[in-house]
Amino acid sequence: MDSNKRYVELKGIPIVNKVGYGAGNLGYGIITQVIATYLVFYATAVLGLPGGWIGTAVSISVIWDAITDPIMGYVSDNTRLKKFGRRHLYILIGSFLMAIFNYLLWSVPQGFSDHMKFLWILVMIIIVKTALTIYATPYTALGAELSTDYNERSAVQGIRTIFFLLGLLFASVMGMAIFFKPTPQFPQGQFNPLAYRNIGLVSSVIAVIFGLICYLGTKKYIPLLPKAGDPENGGRQRGVFGLYRAFISALANKQFKYVVLAYLFTNISSAIVNTMGLHVFTYTFNMTGGHVAIIVGTLFIISIVSQPLWVAISKRIDKKPSAMLGLVLCIVGCVILLIMVFIRHIVDGNYLYILPAAAIIGLGTGGLFSLPLSMVADTIDVEELRSGVRREGIYYGCMTLGYKLSQSITIFLLGILLDVIKFDANLPVQSESTILSMGLILPIGSIISFVLAMLAYSRYSLNEQKVNDIRCKIMSRDSKAGDIKIDL
Repeated sequence: MDSNKRYVELKGIPIVNKVGYGAGNLGYGIITQVIATYLVFYATAVLGLPGGWIGTAVSISVIWDAITDPIMGYVSDNTRLKKFGRRHLYILIGSFLMAIFNYLLWSVPQGFSDHMKFLWILVMIIIVKTALTIYATPYTALGAELSTDYNERSAVQGIRTIFFLLGLLFASVMGMAIFFKPTPQFPQGQFNPLAYRNIGLVSSVIAVIFGLICYLGTKKYIPLLPKAGDPENGGRQRGVFGLYRAFISALANKQFKYVVLAYLFTNISSAIVNTMGLHVFTYTFNMTGGHVAIIVGTLFIISIVSQPLWVAISKRIDKKPSAMLGLVLCIVGCVILLIMVFIRHIVDGNYLYILPAAAIIGLGTGGLFSLPLSMVADTIDVEELRSGVRREGIYYGCMTLGYKLSQSITIFLLGILLDVIKFDANLPVQSESTILSMGLILPIGSIISFVLAMLAYSRYSLNEQKVNDIRCKIMSRDSKAGDIKIDL
């Protein structure tokens, strides 16, 4: 161990600082959801680009985003700045960058040819994804550092998830209710090109404001957080070899791999919903923007208000059983949605039929948003016991690498599927086979991904007792090495 290392056991974080940290996820959630929910529809149904083109563009950006996540995590882990620590400078820079280029993404110049529109979207989304990585990877790692307490980690992630879901709620629900209002020219407001530029501007402004709130709400902890350095090698290994070594070390953690696999499969469902959801509600169920806002709003509101419930459930029955319960609820909701597809002629335009599925899925996803991130913090304790090092950045970077690569493949395939099932934005009415195919892809694909997530979680074996034992061993070892322990 490095005898110069100052190690602080952070516990009992005041609620104001938890909220300050969690607030940083609102702007990030808005921008990611605006892109995830509207970009494919905007590019295909509004700009008239082929589904294969936009699927390729989004997939390329997600692959790039995935690759840069562990790199950014490694850079952040090894940043040595007295004033900003390892994380806070990137939170500031990322806030402004993602805001600027998010707005430009939705500002495709008029008069561009289809090829130029595609090129504009491709370049801008790659830059936006890079900015999101600069912000999100250090931000997520910071959340794991703010507390060493097993249950308080869930509380930190629960508050963080509330703000993330509020961002998703704003993007999906308020977007439909405010920005995509029907007009005489566009009875279905989601076809109005100007609406996308407006929501891009507003989401960018919000991202900057809440990024600053996060910075100001957590900067007092900078002197108390873990510092850059690797006790195993004296911090000497840097560059590509150091990145490779940190990456391999994270993947060697079996408990971490199980959480990552489960998170990967869960987010395949998210990719399906985000990419196909607006198509399904618009064409399969013949919903207006207001109807979609109510359905998606129900899902997100229940996810938000369920966060204290999931914290309490995980404290009572532990994190793994809670995550499994969330997956079961999501599967039940998807089965209901599948039934609605088969009786779509009865559902036709009546959002009330979809609300039960939205409510159940919302309750299930409430736990799936926050619990895996808390579980990753626990798996990092395993490496700290083994090596004496905490690499939150590389761990969360590897986590996002895995699920974003899977999302990239999913989005690419969905873009091709839109062409295969003969979706044509120029047709006033889609064929019956196209409508049915779109409707089936969403629930069936989601059910498969949730089942695979359950199989991954079944291998995870950490619980509160085991993690507390690990923390005790770490504290005992570090006390013998002369490190300082402070409970806050």
